[in-house]
Amino acid sequence: MSSVRFTVTPTKAEDLPGLSDTSPDISSRPSAHVRFGSRESINRSDAVSEASAGVNTTVSGAGGNDTPDQCSVDQGDGNSKNSSVYINNSHGMDDDDFYDRNLALFEEEMDTRPKVSSLLNRLANYTNLTQGAKEHEEAESIGEKKKPSKSPQMGTFMGVYLPCLQNIFGVILFLRLTWVVGTAGVLQALCIVFICCCCTLLTAISMSAIATNGVVPAGGSYFMISRSLGPEFGGAVGICFYLGTTFAGAMYILGAIEIFLMYIVPQAAIFKGEGAAMLNNMRVYGSICLLLMSLLVFVGVKYVNKLASIFLACVIVSIVSIYVGALVSAFSKPSFPVCMLGNRTINSHFINDGECGKINVEIKYTMESYDSNATYLYENSTAGPTVVSTVASIVEEKTTDLWRAFCHSPELNTTCDEYFSSNNFSEIDGIPGLASGIISENLWSSYLSKGEVVEKSSLSSSHAAPPPAASHPYVFADITTSFTLLVGIFFPSVTGIMAGSNRSGDLKDAQRSIPIGTILAILTTSLVYLSSVVLFGACIEGVVLRDKFGDSVKGNLVVGTLAWPSPWVIVIGSFFSTCGAGLQSLTGAPRLLQAIAKDNIIPFLRVFGHGKANGEPTWALLLTALIAELGILIASLDLVAPILTMFFLMCYLFVNLACALQTLLRTPNWRPRFSYYHWSLSFLGMTICLALMFISSWYYAIIAMVIATMIYKYIEYHGAEKEWGDGIRGLSLSAARYALLRLEEGPPHTKNWRPQLLVLLKLDEDAHVKSPRLLTFASQLKAGKGLTIVGTVVPGNFLQTYGEALAAEQTLKHLMDKERVKGFVQCIVAQKPREGISHMIQSSGLGGMKPNTVVMGWPHAWRQSEDPQSWKTFINTVRVTTAAHLALLVPKNISLFPSNNEPSTEGYIDVWWIVHDGGMLMLLPFLLRQHKVWRKCRMRIFTVAQMEDNSIQMKKDLATFLYHLRIEAEVEVVEMHNSDISAYTYERTLMMEQRSQMLRQMRLSKSDREKEAQLVKDRNSMLRLTSIGSDDDDDTDGGERDRPVSSSTEHHRRVQMTWTKEKTAQYRATHSGCSTPEGFRDMLSIRPDHSNVRRMHTAVKLNEVIVNKSHDARLVLLNMPGPPKNPEGDENYMEFLEVLTEGLERVLLVRGGGSEVITIYS
Repeated sequence: MSSVRFTVTPTKAEDLPGLSDTSPDISSRPSAHVRFGSRESINRSDAVSEASAGVNTTVSGAGGNDTPDQCSVDQGDGNSKNSSVYINNSHGMDDDDFYDRNLALFEEEMDTRPKVSSLLNRLANYTNLTQGAKEHEEAESIGEKKKPSKSPQMGTFMGVYLPCLQNIFGVILFLRLTWVVGTAGVLQALCIVFICCCCTLLTAISMSAIATNGVVPAGGSYFMISRSLGPEFGGAVGICFYLGTTFAGAMYILGAIEIFLMYIVPQAAIFKGEGAAMLNNMRVYGSICLLLMSLLVFVGVKYVNKLASIFLACVIVSIVSIYVGALVSAFSKPSFPVCMLGNRTINSHFINDGECGKINVEIKYTMESYDSNATYLYENSTAGPTVVSTVASIVEEKTTDLWRAFCHSPELNTTCDEYFSSNNFSEIDGIPGLASGIISENLWSSYLSKGEVVEKSSLSSSHAAPPPAASHPYVFADITTSFTLLVGIFFPSVTGIMAGSNRSGDLKDAQRSIPIGTILAILTTSLVYLSSVVLFGACIEGVVLRDKFGDSVKGNLVVGTLAWPSPWVIVIGSFFSTCGAGLQSLTGAPRLLQAIAKDNIIPFLRVFGHGKANGEPTWALLLTALIAELGILIASLDLVAPILTMFFLMCYLFVNLACALQTLLRTPNWRPRFSYYHWSLSFLGMTICLALMFISSWYYAIIAMVIATMIYKYIEYHGAEKEWGDGIRGLSLSAARYALLRLEEGPPHTKNWRPQLLVLLKLDEDAHVKSPRLLTFASQLKAGKGLTIVGTVVPGNFLQTYGEALAAEQTLKHLMDKERVKGFVQCIVAQKPREGISHMIQSSGLGGMKPNTVVMGWPHAWRQSEDPQSWKTFINTVRVTTAAHLALLVPKNISLFPSNNEPSTEGYIDVWWIVHDGGMLMLLPFLLRQHKVWRKCRMRIFTVAQMEDNSIQMKKDLATFLYHLRIEAEVEVVEMHNSDISAYTYERTLMMEQRSQMLRQMRLSKSDREKEAQLVKDRNSMLRLTSIGSDDDDDTDGGERDRPVSSSTEHHRRVQMTWTKEKTAQYRATHSGCSTPEGFRDMLSIRPDHSNVRRMHTAVKLNEVIVNKSHDARLVLLNMPGPPKNPEGDENYMEFLEVLTEGLERVLLVRGGGSEVITIYS
């Protein structure tokens, strides 16, 4: 094996051979490679250094001779190679050895199909992108040098498990879970917690499957949903997730302010009192707190991240103190007495004197001493006198604070509340302890209406009294409770499961850490919630549990009464944990909005994709703060919680839907590493989410769905051109396949017939559509909501004209977008146009979605056309559509048809029903009138009666038929009497045959053929009726303007010309160079064919009647006669159609496909 030794010496670029000033600038190419003959290569990231380096080599090998040779600089983005000095081994390879000899077969494809080693190298060096950045597929192809970034090192515990714990545990656990247990009872509370935890667990399983199905860039949750369900669903759910996160921030702030004002510093309240005053305090302090948090997030997220560990420690310490306190209560219960009047709970804020009773009895003792018989007695002595003492007691009765609250007077003889008078006060333990058996009373629910008193059912009382007044010192229910309400309030305490996937960019192995960490966090929190429900029910008195704000236990936080060693552990811990959760929400929500804005699927959010120089989303943070302020202005934790419940549930619903769809559709790319999932679990999770939405608040659920639907339709309307390989696209493919197979089961019923259009358009040399109004007309027929395929034929060979075909396809797509036609484009490359059209008619469509109607334009100026193939192609297309049993629509004078922007005007659409064609003539006007351009037009139907027909009866039958068809139209029967063939018909037929004979027999040059044709036409020029505004008008006039017209010619246009011997001799003298004068002489002596005369007679007579009746119609529809079976009469067929439609402005020739398209039955 030979060895290669080389040195690279920097020199000037101009010193390199082959790199002169005129050489291509290879320094601008991003990925240049210097390839070596010994299969060793140097890849330089700096292209400039390649262009400015001199290469000197010394090769030692088997031959032992130094052989300088040439090298090649391969430019990565092109196929050209610039010769230069290259290093070769001793075997002396030629230029074909630039590529690996083992891959020589593929060397021509290396630019577009890289080697496997190159691909694997790029994949191995893949780094996670930030959310909202360019697609990672695009980023891989960018050859720019990237700054080295620190590789992610976070594991499952620190990267997923702990962040999920911190986000799941929150304000609801500390402020509302005890109230949920007391109101719903232990059993129903367990049910609520279990349902909510099952919802998040099933969602986490679906999320794990999606997260392990490929690399998930940072920002995970939104990325997963949008890439799995498409931009429409992704944008809608992304906005819902953003709103949920934003309102969660508002909820956490409200929770922190509630803790601050009620349990830490009650004296800080600005507005004194209950109810509205408290709400105003929440609004003021909440707005201040939101402002401070927003400023902290704006200054730097690093400070928020540094505080995260402190907040997490607060949560863990608080939860541990609850468990320790519950265990301690079994041995020494804490002292939190609750004052009861009968079975009603008393608000301890009214007991300022500490007395739970009606009257405070005070006994005063006085001692009096006297000398009995002047004798003082001394104990145990007979020497001294005896002193006798007497003790006197004085009883004083004083009313308590509770007496004054119920009786409104401190006097004992005043009138008091009836319930107060008939019941006595008692004290019970607020925390009976774990061993007290109180759980038996707390098993069952105790739902209250707003204003009801919290009562203990096991205590006896007199209920004969009227309902309590609001001024009495009871503990009242502040809202009406129900099972559904509690579900909506509790659910936010199980959200936060996306925290791990949101950090996927920081994880060492995201596909392993996200499933394990998320599911373990959910199981941990579920165990904590379920055990907390049981502990609260087993340790705390029911009336205290139902006391939301702890009024019965001297204003303490209820869960704090159970904590060990002091309630302040929970109060301080919960305050900091809620503040931390609020900061996390205000940090995450703007980044989520920024990611949605950078994806550019919602145009009006584009401004929120910008931020500070370091990428911080400034504008998104501002919008987030404004939306969070709306939640704070609500000022009630219990009212904000159901709002974010809706948005999170909708997000989780679509995560489950995405997993279920991908699983059921069996997408080839669906290969998750996490295998413990099933589509039934995803559907169960989706069902639970949907049920919880309507259980918690049906009107909030409807509002959330309306918001998501509006965003979905907005994105769909603006057309988010994103191809993310989403599941909805896969669902569409599966649904389309299923529908096509269903359509294939049998032919469509007449009631389901609708025009499936194949619109044939012709492009000029510059790839511009010649008759764009054809597509306009097709769009006006789209009231049938059928299939539309726009096709064209590109002449040439497919291998050479593939690029032209793509350009033609893009041109047609742009025209379809302009005309707002929904459909498909088919571009066929063929050597001959007629063969291409035939192939298109045969192969267009799929299964039951094949076109049944062909729309094509009338050939422009077919008489003067230098290429007879134009009208021959037209007739061939008519024959092909007839053979394929397809309907055919030929608009004549298409340039005069109205555009979609023209205002609707009144007029008539006239239908000339000459032969029955399956009802196409009846259906087409009805479809056209659904469009705004033709809406004001009325419909008239004409039919032709012969001499043997009863025209009166025909009119009645036709009116009855239209009545059963539910079509409103005026009916008229036109009688055509038998008449002799007129001289005009005979002359017109003769002119037609002479022209055909001339073109067949005379092979003249282009100019001579035009003059000969004009000469024959001039023979009967006075009889010729010029089509009003016909398609060939402009061409005819233009052709005549190009030739000088003498005054004698103008004179002959006014009178009938006859051919004389003098004229013939004059023509022969001036055209002596004619190649076949004998043929021309034979042409002048022919007699018209009798069958042609009869056909011309029909055309002339029908044209006279149609022009007479429909000269003012906006559109005339009439049957299109079929082409002759003998191809020799094709040109005569074109002449018949011209005569039939002369004098009409807009004509639609209709030829049915042989099947019924309209029915009288329902």
